[in-house]
Parts: sequence; structure tokens; C-alpha cells
Amino acid sequence: MRLGVLDIGSNTVHLLLVDAHPGARPVPFASHKRPLSLVAYLDGKGRINEEGQQELISFVREAWDFAGLHRAEDMLAFCTSAIREAANGSEVLARVKQETGVLLDELTGPQEAAMTLVAVRRWYGWGAGTILDLDIGGGSFEMAIGHDEQPDAAVSVPLGAGRLTRDWLPGELPSARSMREAGDYIRTTLEEAIPQIDGAGRPDLTVGTSKTFRSLARITGAAPSAAGPYVRRELRRRDLYLWTHRLAAMPVEDRVNLPGVSVIRAPQLLAGAMVAHTAMELFKVEVMQICPWALREGLILKRFDHLLFDSDVPVGPVGTGPVDRALRPVVLSQPAGGPAR
Repeated sequence: MRLGVLDIGSNTVHLLLVDAHPGARPVPFASHKRPLSLVAYLDGKGRINEEGQQELISFVREAWDFAGLHRAEDMLAFCTSAIREAANGSEVLARVKQETGVLLDELTGPQEAAMTLVAVRRWYGWGAGTILDLDIGGGSFEMAIGHDEQPDAAVSVPLGAGRLTRDWLPGELPSARSMREAGDYIRTTLEEAIPQIDGAGRPDLTVGTSKTFRSLARITGAAPSAAGPYVRRELRRRDLYLWTHRLAAMPVEDRVNLPGVSVIRAPQLLAGAMVAHTAMELFKVEVMQICPWALREGLILKRFDHLLFDSDVPVGPVGTGPVDRALRPVVLSQPAGGPAR
């Protein structure tokens, strides 16, 4: 079947269409996305302004039409920290539903971490042992650890690369004071959160997911995306340390010329590098693997699991009725002990 996955993130809004069936790997069929940093549309009260809402609604309509044009049979639609943490997030979701008919499911931080670990576990298998996954988004940083598919512990902290850049590292070249204050904030935030992960034991494998980790691995020497998803890619802490200092002295316009760095990610790359390096240092990780699958793939895989075991889940061509615009049932498990705070 053909499944549409509509991802409203902090940096981009993205519709991915995949072809798959229960037990098979999802194969990308088509993609439609737009750079849209919703945090750039926050007003002084932390609310997404009218322009930002209009941009979001416009894209959701485009995505719905794109899915119908390409005969998607089912649709998952979700949003993460950009809307979750906006002061008027619930109002925005209600407006999107009213004006487009599409229900965006608001994922919690621990749910994001849990679904990403599902994807990582499926990619590496149970032979990898206990896995620690680190994922840097635009608004938040997720950490999850587990010896099975569901995490034994999952934590989300407000250390997204876009958020940190906006709040702590403004301007082309941050000052030494800005770097020091941002670094202190990152370390303090992680030191408070990491004990929740450490309590689940030591990992056999540490993995980085998300575009930020892929970009950091690429500039430190990992294979380009053109080499395919099955090439082993690593990120070494010593290389990241050197590149963090290089990025701090590099104008954004020069970062765009680095391999694997997009225009929208270039301003945030320094903040992402600082979070990644501090996390690797505190977890005592010298080298991590880079996984090509992340949150979207985790949700897709769980959706197909649900289809396999629940024959009552309705499936029909997108556009055949109002129910087709709502998020289908997906098992979004919380880690043991409930959401992290």
C-alpha cells in the first residue's frame, strides 16, 4: 500500500509517500516539502503569528492534494516541538483541522524518542544489544535507551539546534561570551537529564539520528548520501571537537559550502555541534553510528505493524471521506515510568 507521512517539524514541513506492506521495509515513492521554520513566526508571547499559521495551512492543503494526486491510501500526520511548545499550539492545531480537515497528532518529546528508537532498532536488529539513540531536532533534543524495541528510558530537553541558535547564538559569528554561556546552558541541561538515561545501563551501541547528526558526520568525513543508506557512517568525538571550533569561526555563508550542509541547516550547525559534542562527552562516547532512519520511519513501521494485527483499522484512498484526513491509529508507547519531565 502507499502511505503518506506528513511531518510538521521545526525546520521543514514534509510529506513523504512510501510504498510498503507489513513486514517489508518502507520504500520512498515521492516527497513534497517546504522550508518552514515555525519558530521564526513566534511573537513576543511565544505564539505562532497569523503569517506562520497561514503558511502552515497552505502547506497542509498542498500536501493533502499531493497525496491524493499520487494515490496515497492512508495518511499519518503529526507535529513536534514547534507547535507543541508554542503558547497557542492547541489553537493552531484546531484551526488547521477546521480549515483543511487534516488532524495533526501532537507528539510528546518522549513519544518522539520512543518512535525514533523503534526505527533504530529495526535498522540495526536485536544483535546490536542495548542501543542509546540521540536525536537533535530544531526545537528539542531526544535521548532514548533500550535493550528491546521500546525504550527503557526516554528524555526530551529543549536543546534543539534552531532554538539554541535563536536564543543563545545570534548573529553571523557568536562572541566568546555567547559561546561560553551557550555551552554552560547545554551542559547544565544535559547534566540534569542524563541520569535518567544512565539508570537504564550502559549501551552496546550509540547511534545518532536526524539531519543535524548526518550533516555533522558528513563534514567530518562520512560518506555522502549518494553512496546510499547502507554505507557505514560514523561520527567521532575528536573530529567533532575540532569542527565545533571551526564552525564558531566560520560565517554562515561559508558553512553552506560544506559537504552535506543545506541553506536552512547552516545557521544552526554550530549549535547542533555543541549539543552533540557535549552529549558524547557526558555519555563517554568516542564514536557513534549514524542511522538513516529516524522518527518518520518509526511511525511508518508501527503503522504497518498495526495494520498487520488489527484488521478493523479502516484503510481507503486518501480523499474518499473526512475520516481519511485524520491520523490513523498508531501505537505511541511511552517509556517505562511515563513521560520524562
